[in-house]
Amino acid sequence: MSDKKYILSIDQGTTSSRAIVFDTNGISLTKAQQEFPQIYPNDGWVEHDPETIWSSTLAVSREALREANAKGAEVVTIGITNQRETTIVWDRVTGKPVYNAIVWQDRRTADFCSELKAAGHEELVTARTGLLLDPYFSATKVAWILDNVEGARTRAEKGELAFGTVDSFLLWHLTGGKVHATDVTNASRTMIFDIHKLTWDKELLALFNIPASVLPEVKDSAASFGQTAPEVFGYPIPVEGIAGDQQAASFGQTCFEPGAIKSTYGTGCFVLLNTGDKPLASKNRLLTTIGYRVKGQTSYALEGAIFVSGAAVQWLRDGLKIIQSASETEALASSLSDNKGVYLVPAFTGLGAPYWDPHARGAIFGLTRDSGPAEIVRATLEAVCYQTRDLFQAMADDGLTPKELRVDGGMVTNDWLLQFLADTLDLSVDRPEVSETTALGAAYLAGLQHGIYKSLEDIRQNWHLQKRFTPDMPAAVRDHNLAGWDLAIQRTRQK
Repeated sequence: MSDKKYILSIDQGTTSSRAIVFDTNGISLTKAQQEFPQIYPNDGWVEHDPETIWSSTLAVSREALREANAKGAEVVTIGITNQRETTIVWDRVTGKPVYNAIVWQDRRTADFCSELKAAGHEELVTARTGLLLDPYFSATKVAWILDNVEGARTRAEKGELAFGTVDSFLLWHLTGGKVHATDVTNASRTMIFDIHKLTWDKELLALFNIPASVLPEVKDSAASFGQTAPEVFGYPIPVEGIAGDQQAASFGQTCFEPGAIKSTYGTGCFVLLNTGDKPLASKNRLLTTIGYRVKGQTSYALEGAIFVSGAAVQWLRDGLKIIQSASETEALASSLSDNKGVYLVPAFTGLGAPYWDPHARGAIFGLTRDSGPAEIVRATLEAVCYQTRDLFQAMADDGLTPKELRVDGGMVTNDWLLQFLADTLDLSVDRPEVSETTALGAAYLAGLQHGIYKSLEDIRQNWHLQKRFTPDMPAAVRDHNLAGWDLAIQRTRQK
C-alpha cells in the first residue's frame, strides 16, 4: 500500500451505476460502470428495480476498488452521489424493497399534485421546501407506494418500513443495515423537508400522509455516515460524503462563491446557481434548494431542472434507432448549415422548469419530405441548448445574470453542442479537464470530512479549464432560432 490516500466515489445514476477511485488531485485512477434496465409500466411511469441498483453499485464499486488495490492505492473514504428524488421504500429488517424504485422522471402522481394545488397547498410547500408541487419530487411517490402496495401503510405506521432516496438505500446496504440516513441536499428534494430549519416538516408530512417513522436521519453533506460492513469490501471503509447528483456536480465544479453557476448534461439537464448562505425565492418558477452543507454552514442554490437532455439522445439510439452511438450526433449535427426549421421538444415525461407542465408530451415540428436523421439529431441537440436558455431567461427575470457557465456530464464531450450552447446563451461556456464532476464532488465531500482537504480553497486548486467556447453567432440568427423554439413550446403545450 502506498502512503497516498485515495477516495472511492459511488455515482448511482438514472441509467447506470458507476464507481471511480480518485486521487487527492481529483484525477481518476480506476473506474467501472454498468448500465441497468429502465422499467415503463404505464404512460409517464418510470421505475427501477432497487435490487439491481444495489447489485450494480456493489459490482462496480468492488471492480474499481480491486483495480485500485492492484495498483497499490489505499482507499480511505467513500463518497456517494445519486439520482435525486427517486424513491424507495424497504423493509427495515431484510432490506427488501416493497415496490420498485419510482424514478424522478415518473409522472404517476400528476393528478394528486393538481388536486393539492387546486386546494391551495402550493404556497406552503414552496415556502418551506423551496420546491413546487410536482410529481418530480419524492413526497407524492412515497404516498403512492404506501397507498398502493398492500399492507404497506400499516407496516410503515408500525415502524417496519424505511423510506429513502437512492443514497439512503445504498448507505443502508453498505453499512449492513446499521445506518438509515441521508444528507441535506437529498432531503431538500423530498418536498417534506424545511430548508430553513433543516428539519423534516410535520405539517407537510401530514399533508402527504407520510408517517415520520419511515424517515432517515439528516446530516451535513460532509459527515460521518458510518462504515461499510466488512463483508461488503473485505474491510470497513468510512462513508463520509453524500450529495444528490446535481449538488455534487456543482461542488465538483468548485462553485463555492455566490453567483458561480454550472450546468450538467446527463440524462436530464440541471443548472445550479450558488446564492450563498441565504435561500433566494424565485419569481419565475425556479427551485430554491440546498447546494451543500459543510462544517455546519449551509450554502443555498437556485436550480432549473430539465427532465430530458441525454435521454433524448438515448431515444434516438434505442427508440428511433437512427444512430448506433451518441458519439455520432456531433458529425450529423455539424453536417447541416442550419436546422431547416425542424424543432424537437423532448417532453417525454412532461416539461420541467420554467414550465412545470407534467401533462406535456414530446413533439417534432417543421418536418418536410426531405427531413432525415441529421435534421432530427440536430433538433435534439439544439433542444438541449434552447431549454438551457429558458432557464437562463428565468434567472435573468429574477435579476441574476451569470458571466460564464461551467458545464459537465456525458454530453459535454460534444464540441458542436457546446459551441451551439455558447451561441444560444450568448455566454462563454467552460469545460473542465475532469468532466466526471458529479462523482468528483462526492469524493471532495468525503475527502473534506476525512481531513484529506483542509478547506474549500484546497479543493478549488484542483479545477482546471480544458476548453472555453465563446459566442460566435449573429444576433439575428440566434433570435430566429429562439423564435422557432418558443413557437414549438407553445404548440406542445396547447391542450
